[in-house]
Amino acid sequence: MVILGVIIFIAANIFFLTVSSRNRTSSFLPYRISLSLVAPLQEIVIRWIRFNENIWNHYFYLVTAAKENKQIKKALADAEAKLNQYEELTLANQRLRRLLDFKKATPREVIAAEVISRDPSPWFKTVVINKGKNNGVEKGYPVVMSEGIVGQIIEISNSYAKVLLLIDRNSAVDGVVQRSRARGVVKGAAETQCMFEYLLRKHDVHVGDMIVTSGLDGVYPKGLSIGKVVTVDRPHAGIFQQVSVAPFVDFEKLEEVVVMLPPLMQDMETGR
Repeated sequence: MVILGVIIFIAANIFFLTVSSRNRTSSFLPYRISLSLVAPLQEIVIRWIRFNENIWNHYFYLVTAAKENKQIKKALADAEAKLNQYEELTLANQRLRRLLDFKKATPREVIAAEVISRDPSPWFKTVVINKGKNNGVEKGYPVVMSEGIVGQIIEISNSYAKVLLLIDRNSAVDGVVQRSRARGVVKGAAETQCMFEYLLRKHDVHVGDMIVTSGLDGVYPKGLSIGKVVTVDRPHAGIFQQVSVAPFVDFEKLEEVVVMLPPLMQDMETGR
């Protein structure tokens, strides 16, 4: 009923406006009445139309802005992903370049490999590499990096091999103090350190000394870097010193390593 009344009201005003338009004088009474009634309604209608138009335009603006924002975020994410890939390639290239330089410097033949998994057990410090018998790797071969000793091959399959890390408690490397040539055995002791055992009290060793392989254990060639002395303790009892060594290799960041082949295999491959 209300809508019908409004329609009738508007129709009546239109009629009065039409009739009054035939009379050009603004003094025509019906014209003045209809104008005073219709004008406020027209103003309300126009304002309502403009209000809805503004809301509509604002809605489209928000939709467009949201779409552009989504596109910008996607472009930014793509750019960050490409940057991360570029940084990874740069770091990998630096590591491989160091391994290549090491390969050129060592007299032995070496095989490059990637670390593909770690032993989850806290009791064993081992990793698995993606090279095995098919690549010429055998049990007992030393595994190294340009920074120093990594460990030794203890298990082998056709395509993979397990490496016992230097920091494992079952690991032992015959080493010497590079400065004084004092000899001992480097054994795994902790996550980031080893112990230099069987070093007599009379032997000369100080904090900061470099420990290298002696070459007498039949596994590692002579002169490979092991680590640096960080503590020296000479207890009143006993004949040995207690010396801890920090390995040069960061075992938490192992990614690429090299397996050193024995000299005999190198001679066979070169025909000597």
